[in-house]
Amino acid sequence: MTEGNFVDYVKIYVSSGKGGKGSTHLHREKFIEKGGPDGGDGGRGGHVILRGNKNLWTLFHLKFTKHVKAGHGGDGGSSRSTGHDGEDKIIEVPLGTVVKDQETEEILFEITEHGEEKIVARGGKGGLGNWHFRSATNQTPRYAQPGMPPEEHDVILELKVLADVGLVGFPNAGKSTLLSVLTSAKPKIADYPFTTLKPNLGIVAYRDFQSFVMADIPGIIEGAAEGKGLGHYFLRHIERNSTLLFLVPADADDIKKEYDILLDELRRYNPELLDKERLLVISKSDMLDAELQAEMKVLLDRDFQQIPYLFISSVAQQGLQELKDTLWKMLNS
Repeated sequence: MTEGNFVDYVKIYVSSGKGGKGSTHLHREKFIEKGGPDGGDGGRGGHVILRGNKNLWTLFHLKFTKHVKAGHGGDGGSSRSTGHDGEDKIIEVPLGTVVKDQETEEILFEITEHGEEKIVARGGKGGLGNWHFRSATNQTPRYAQPGMPPEEHDVILELKVLADVGLVGFPNAGKSTLLSVLTSAKPKIADYPFTTLKPNLGIVAYRDFQSFVMADIPGIIEGAAEGKGLGHYFLRHIERNSTLLFLVPADADDIKKEYDILLDELRRYNPELLDKERLLVISKSDMLDAELQAEMKVLLDRDFQQIPYLFISSVAQQGLQELKDTLWKMLNS
C-alpha cells in the first residue's frame, strides 16, 4: 500500500430512507360493495449501516464518496399488504474506525470487531394502514399514517490504527528501519525527517507460529499535541496500541530529554496514554563501543529506574530477538 492510498479521515453525508405511507384502501369485490378497511402498512425506510471488516486497513475506498443514501420504504397496499422495506446501505470500514458527528464532533460509536454492525442513520418507520384505525364507531376510516421521515447526518469517519505495539519517536529515530527488519512491511526509508507520513503496519513473527502487530507512527515533534507538524494525525493512532515502544537513537544529545519530550506530548494529547506499558529502546547502538555502552547504561539505570530499556541495531541485527522476547512478555503479562 502506498502512502497516498492510506486514508484515515473522511467526511460523508448519510441519509436513511423514509418510511412508506399506510394505505387507506377499502375492501371491494363482487357482491361485497362495502367491505371494511384493508389498507396495509408502509414499509420501513432503509438504514445506513457501518460494518467492520478486518481485511480493510484504510478508508481509501471512501475517499471519493460524499453521499450515501438508503432506499425509501414502499407504500402499503390493499388486502393488508405491507409495503417493501427500503434497501439498506452498508459501508464497510476497517477495525478501529471512530464515527463522529461533524457538527458537534461528538463520538457516536466505534467499530472494533470484524462483522460488527452499527446503524449510523436509522430508516423511517412505515405508517400504519387504515385497517388499524377501525372501531365500532368508525368502521370505514379513510385515513392512514404517513411514513416517518429519514434521518440525515454529516459524519466524520476517523481511523485509529489497531496494533499491539506502537513505535514512538522523533523523525529519523529509526522506526521505519526497525519495522522493515522485524516484519515484512516495506515502509519508505530515507535520511530526512518525516519520511513516514502515514502509519505503517507490520506483523512480527514470533516463536511457535505466534505473532503480534507493530505500527510505525509518523515521528513526533515538539508541539505535536497542539497540531504542529503532523500533530493529531499521528497521535490518534497511538491511542489504540496496548504497548508503546519509545525509540531514541544512540547518537541523541540527551536521551532522557528526548524521552521526556515524547512523553509530555502524549500526556498533553491524552493523559490516558501514560497508563500504557512502555519500553525504551536505544536504536543505532552499533555506533557504540563496549566502553561507551557501559557508560550509557550507568546513566540509563539512574534516569530510567521504572522503565525497561534495551540496546538494538536494526542495520547490524543486534538485540532484535531480545526485543521480540521482551515485547511478547509485555503483551502477554
